[in-house]
Amino acid sequence: MADGNDWNAQIIEEFRANDGKVGGQFEGSPLLLLHSTGAKSGKTRVSPMMYAKEGERIFVFASKAGAPTNPDWYHNLVANPDASIEVGTATLEVTATVLERDERDRVYAEQARNYPGFAEYEAKTDRVIPVVALDPS
Repeated sequence: MADGNDWNAQIIEEFRANDGKVGGQFEGSPLLLLHSTGAKSGKTRVSPMMYAKEGERIFVFASKAGAPTNPDWYHNLVANPDASIEVGTATLEVTATVLERDERDRVYAEQARNYPGFAEYEAKTDRVIPVVALDPS
């Protein structure tokens, strides 16, 4: 079984080779590549993830498939909110903001309606899954 880094590397390679489209479990889903700065290492990290869009705002979900802890990229964005994303063939500079409870609940509920896996992730964990807005900077 491939570890997470190998799996991510395959998704990233496929994303870049196909103008931001991938197959498998993400086929037809909105996917982006988040470039964050490591909170401890200071190194650039690239993480593929699903997103939702509302006007100019892009939202990402720190679900980690319902694991009990937040993903590393979430901690990186909290420490270093200036980031960039690849969406399709475009690369955009963004500033990350963790949503407060009411807005977070609204955006997460919409994502769970559109992609039921997100409702499953929420049911699997005791933590509140953070939602992060990525606003063009």
